[in-house]
Amino acid sequence: MDEKSFGRGQSYITLLTDLDQARVIDVVEERTAEAAAQLLQTLNPEQKQAVEAVAVDMWEPFIRTLEKEVPDADIVHDKYHVSSYLGKAVDQVRRAEHKELMARGDETLKGSRQLWLYNPENFNEQQAGAFSALKDLQLKVARAWAAKELFTKFWDYQEEGWARRFFKDWFGWVSRSRLKPMVEVAQMLKRHLEHLLTYLKHHITNAVTEGLNSKIQSIKSNARGFRNFENYRIRILFFCGKLDLYPL
Repeated sequence: MDEKSFGRGQSYITLLTDLDQARVIDVVEERTAEAAAQLLQTLNPEQKQAVEAVAVDMWEPFIRTLEKEVPDADIVHDKYHVSSYLGKAVDQVRRAEHKELMARGDETLKGSRQLWLYNPENFNEQQAGAFSALKDLQLKVARAWAAKELFTKFWDYQEEGWARRFFKDWFGWVSRSRLKPMVEVAQMLKRHLEHLLTYLKHHITNAVTEGLNSKIQSIKSNARGFRNFENYRIRILFFCGKLDLYPL
């Protein structure tokens, strides 16, 4: 379950996708608990009973609705969303530190935003050299980035006990870092730890949904946007629903 922008501003739709078949099951307006319930109610009782796990963001209205509508399904917080939260925190640390440095006439972090957000494995030679030099400096953003990168090891654990120990150590380190944006994300992850640990059992992510979201964005761009939600929904289901459209 995930959301996607519809119109301008805070206008969203909510999608329910089948991760096994890589298709959109249905789409509704808004990003609310009611929207999530409406989506799940499109499943019949047998289908609901068959749901083993749901990959979803850490948004409370979605979680509460899932617990009500599919109580036997495990909730799995998507590691791509977790990475996004940590990445945004790293950028907040960078912006605050850059402001402090510029006030002293220090341009060390000028133009470095993408270096802290991109995967170093995709750097060209020039970017790799610049990033290596920045990491060796005693920067707050370097510590924030290191914490973000270290957390990726959480997803590699096979045993819940070891994953819990890792999280406890990681959380303690971040809590002592005095990097407020990182501490806030760490606290959020701690509140949702049980739903992070379910990944070790199911190994599902919203990667399929993110791919479908990209396709939906193309549909939206090609149509120059949609004023009518129902037209938007029909177009999404036509291209992303893998429907049987042949006549009987």
